[in-house]
Amino acid sequence: MAKSLDAELAAIEAEERKLSERRKAHQGRLREAAIQSVEKAGLLKLPLDRLDGLMRVVKTLGVEEVEKRLKASA
Repeated sequence: MAKSLDAELAAIEAEERKLSERRKAHQGRLREAAIQSVEKAGLLKLPLDRLDGLMRVVKTLGVEEVEKRLKASA
């Protein structure tokens, strides 16, 4: 019985590793999609100092506040 319990535990651990790898791959795909979205919007064409300033504002105000203000001005 101990062998079957050990085998079951080993199978569970293998599944957990596979799931962890899938999560990492999914996070990578989400990151790439976000980068593509930013690139499509033209933000990556900004000079580095302007982009850095914009990111500082987003960091200071928070994404929700920046989004709210942009929607209000659009």
